[in-house]
Amino acid sequence: MSYTRKVFYYETDQMGIVHHSNYIRWFEEARIDFLEQMNYPYARMEQEGIISPVLSVECEYLSMVHFGDTVVVEVSVEEFKMVKYSFSYVVKDAITGEIRCKGRTRHCFLNRDGKPVMIKKQFPELYLALNVSEGNVSEA
Repeated sequence: MSYTRKVFYYETDQMGIVHHSNYIRWFEEARIDFLEQMNYPYARMEQEGIISPVLSVECEYLSMVHFGDTVVVEVSVEEFKMVKYSFSYVVKDAITGEIRCKGRTRHCFLNRDGKPVMIKKQFPELYLALNVSEGNVSEA
């Protein structure tokens, strides 16, 4: 799935180039949008007592993005192993299609007490949404 956004001035440095930290924010925006598109918004997860902290972030910067550019963030479930899962991201220029950056975030499912949540057993609808979202999801 994809998420499109225009680059704001405040996201850039003195050279008009997007500061590297903003790509991580874009990953989060795209991930939240992805869950909404899957009809299982993050707000619902929280209401049901699920939290999903970020365990790690990887980002490979390939070319610069500037103020005023529009980017498309393609997001997909890369791996899903019941308690832990990861998303992959490709940030592209909306006009040229040039890849600007690639990344990955790893997460886990916990309850409010910080204990692991077995999604398949406790939240089958969320399990199905994540498993169906991509044909190449690996499950263990």
